[in-house]
Amino acid sequence: MDHATVSLPLEASLDERDGLYLRRAIAMADLARVRGNRPFGALIVAADGRVLAEASNANGESGDCTAHAELSAIRLASPLHDRQALSAATLYSSAEPCVMCAGAIFWSAIGRVVYGIDAVRLREFRGERLDQKDAELSCRDVFAASSHAIECIGPALIGEAAASHQGAWKS
Repeated sequence: MDHATVSLPLEASLDERDGLYLRRAIAMADLARVRGNRPFGALIVAADGRVLAEASNANGESGDCTAHAELSAIRLASPLHDRQALSAATLYSSAEPCVMCAGAIFWSAIGRVVYGIDAVRLREFRGERLDQKDAELSCRDVFAASSHAIECIGPALIGEAAASHQGAWKS
C-alpha cells in the first residue's frame, strides 16, 4: 500500500470525560516508553467512571509479543467484571487498537473504544522495518464484523498521542 495515497482520518472531538481518560492512556504510553517498551497505554472505564483496569505496553520488559496495553488491560479486567459490565465500559487507548487487540475487545464485549493516534499516522513513526510493521487493517473493520455493537471514536488528541512516538521507533 502506498501511504502517500492514503487519506488521513479526520480528528474526532471529545467531551471533557473522554479527553480526561484518553490523556490518562497517553500518560500510560509515556510510562511504557520510559520503561523501555513501545509507547502504548490503555485503560478500561466503567459507565459510572470507575477505572476497571489500566496497562502500558510491556513487550520490551516482558519479551511477550502479545503484551499490548489494550490486551493487558482486558486480561486484568475480564476476570473481575462480567460481560454486562464490560459491555457498558469504554476502553481508552493511546493509539488505534491493532487487529489482535480489536479481537480481544470483541471477545471481552467492551462496547465502546476511544483512541488517540490512528494506525495510518502511526505507520509514519514505525517506518519500513518488518519487525515494526502492523497488519494494515483498521480496528473498525474488526468491529464491523462483530455480532454486537462496538462504538469507535478516534482518532482524537492526535498531536498529544503522537508526541509519545517522537523518536521512539528504530529507523
